[in-house]
Amino acid sequence: MDMEDAPSPNFNDRKFPVDMLVLHYTGMATAEAAVERLRDTQAQVSSHYVVGETGKIWRLVPEALRAWHAGVSSWQGDEDLNSRSIGIEIANGGWDMPLSDGTPPPYPDVQIDAVIALCQSILARHAIPQARIVAHSDIAPARKDDPGEHFPWARLATQGIGLWPGSADTSNLMGKGVDADASGAAVERLQDAFAAIGYGVRRTGKLDAQTMDVVRAFQRRFVQDRVSGLVDLKTAATLERVRALYASSVPSS
Repeated sequence: MDMEDAPSPNFNDRKFPVDMLVLHYTGMATAEAAVERLRDTQAQVSSHYVVGETGKIWRLVPEALRAWHAGVSSWQGDEDLNSRSIGIEIANGGWDMPLSDGTPPPYPDVQIDAVIALCQSILARHAIPQARIVAHSDIAPARKDDPGEHFPWARLATQGIGLWPGSADTSNLMGKGVDADASGAAVERLQDAFAAIGYGVRRTGKLDAQTMDVVRAFQRRFVQDRVSGLVDLKTAATLERVRALYASSVPSS
């Protein structure tokens, strides 16, 4: 890997062992601009690595230390995810700096190749369960949308990085999913399914704002052709597949 050390002063000690990997996009014009910001003491943010558009990698914070990338977040009942995770910022303008047609810029193949190599090296050093390899939007669905629905999670999964359910077959399903005005037991089951995967969603029985944020985060990760916040048949079918996949990934005691 083409790696350069660019130490950031923005770190402190961990409180927990590493058991998570969090992927972000920078939302900035260039990788160099992101590295500069992540090293700025006034910004109070950092990550362990930045992966540039050409595949170059900057190492900012040693993996043994707590970088400041996750913010207020939760996953599978855990908080202070900065203390538990390694953070990778991937240079991409995302929805902060879209193309002229309004879409987020693509991730170049050479960049994704570097992300895969970096993730594989991290997984070789740390006991990180596949169910704890997450998007920033997974752990902070009300605040974040990175690395976005244009990020190739399926490609990473083929290389042993994160869980992927494959395509959901909706040809034999009846109905129309969960209506926007739904409430009660149907929505509680939906919320329970998201919580079983790891999303921080409260069981309210209403398709409220926090639930729709989680639906959108889930769609950005697993149903990337429809990020609506509404649970159509494809989203519902995919949710059941992902829930089962995550449940089967938990080691038996």
